[in-house]
Amino acid sequence: MPAILAGIGWHMVGAASAASFYAPIEKVKRWSWETTWAVAGIFSWVLLPIGVSFLLLPHFGTFYESIPPGVLLKMALFGAMWGVGNVSYGLTMRHLGMSLGIGVAIGVTLVVGTLVPPLMHGQAAMLFQTRSGLLNMAGVLVALAGVAIVSSAGHMKEMQLKSGGPTEFNVMLGLALAVMCGIFSSGMSFAMDAAQPMQAAALGVGVSPLYSALPSYVFIMGGGALVNFAYCFGRLATVKKISLREDLRQPQGTVLRNAALAATGGIMWYLQFFFYAWGAANIPQRLGYVNWMLHMSGYVLFGGIVGLALGEWAGVTSRPIRLLWVGILVIIAAANLVGMGLAT
Repeated sequence: MPAILAGIGWHMVGAASAASFYAPIEKVKRWSWETTWAVAGIFSWVLLPIGVSFLLLPHFGTFYESIPPGVLLKMALFGAMWGVGNVSYGLTMRHLGMSLGIGVAIGVTLVVGTLVPPLMHGQAAMLFQTRSGLLNMAGVLVALAGVAIVSSAGHMKEMQLKSGGPTEFNVMLGLALAVMCGIFSSGMSFAMDAAQPMQAAALGVGVSPLYSALPSYVFIMGGGALVNFAYCFGRLATVKKISLREDLRQPQGTVLRNAALAATGGIMWYLQFFFYAWGAANIPQRLGYVNWMLHMSGYVLFGGIVGLALGEWAGVTSRPIRLLWVGILVIIAAANLVGMGLAT
């Protein structure tokens, strides 16, 4: 039981990092979104995954050469699928804000990323015929209800802000992007499922169970990086009103400040999956499908709190804020249901 509580706790730490990563990115000034996103990605998808794996593995190159090419390809392709969702996620935050954007996007990816992997492995019966499976499924449904409540609160907030004056929100575009993000972002869950042979190989060369998932991020996030960089640099090269060269020609102080903020956001983004690996290492492998649910529901939980802390709800009446807190409490109850299922 202590290990399970530790697993849930580490998932919440990772989710808090994930929910907060966009805060420094929002503070970047006089840069295009594409340049900001690419700089953050250099740290989160390239430098940190490779650097951490280089430190963990006794023989970096030899280790990856030992992994079957089919496993590497599946990880990279699922990573690319996640990459499409990641671009959509960044744009969702841009058009919906953190509270509503996270709620809709994560609601979709929570269901898809949690339920599809066990179904793919022929474990559907376990979800519905065992006490632990039923408790975990109840946790998924309660978490989805919590996500819906938080999303409803965010929608009420948007309506009030819109009626009060100009707003940066674009509801229709943002919702479409959020749904797209939710579907494609579940590729990360599939990629981690495909990476199990690499995790076993990492354990075989002496990597601690807490860190055994981290070497797989080199290929998973590498696949996602290709999609993200293609989008960002493609737009920087073809859209006349934005330019990487112009962004980098800003005063040196602005460039350094923006680069530091973008890098901070990228590092915080990577840390979500660093602590995800710690959480997953403490969850029984037979119930590994709940890892994604815990991470995603925690994401919404802390997304709502971060949105409040950043003043996104300033000028909103008390009703949507009360509804937001109800949703947060429902998500906490869902995490407790899953904890009961894991302990069974």
